[in-house]
Amino acid sequence: MAEPRLILGSGSPRRRELLAQIGVVADDIRPPEIDETPEKSELPRPYCIRMAREKALAVVAGDDDIVLSADTTVALGRRIMGKPADAGQAATFLRSMSGRRHRVITAVAVRRGDRLWQRDVVTAVKMKRLSEDELNAYLATGDWQGKAGAYGIQGPAGALIPWIEGSFTAVVGLPLAETAGLLQAAGYPLYRGAT
Repeated sequence: MAEPRLILGSGSPRRRELLAQIGVVADDIRPPEIDETPEKSELPRPYCIRMAREKALAVVAGDDDIVLSADTTVALGRRIMGKPADAGQAATFLRSMSGRRHRVITAVAVRRGDRLWQRDVVTAVKMKRLSEDELNAYLATGDWQGKAGAYGIQGPAGALIPWIEGSFTAVVGLPLAETAGLLQAAGYPLYRGAT
């Protein structure tokens, strides 16, 4: 019997790198085109879970293919800190998180045929109090572009994050322990080399 094909419903290079850490290489990459606008008064966690599910459902795949999608949302209280439109918005996000704790929610959805498996992971993150020099130096790196909350913990912003409680890989964009469990539930041969 042929092994199921794994389709990654994400264009994120970070998610590809994280999957490679557990020996998973997608057979195809198909980033879905969906509207990521939060609904009126939608809270961060339900929004994130809905985005991961909608992404998985939007990917065109065969009945036996396994589709893996995820969404990472940065939440400051009830506010969703999305991907900043420009450096000005990135600066606003970073100033509002400076010296405070926020949450990073990553939801993962795995679909095979008409079955869907989902998990979400919430990690608490503290950002140090940022001086204007630190803020401007970080903005100058351009690392904030395309990242929820205007930062990626695995890049230069790692120096701005003294403390996290929860899953580091979830903050990067894919909680590996939970993702591995979902892939196995869907019948993906995760540890095929093991005897």
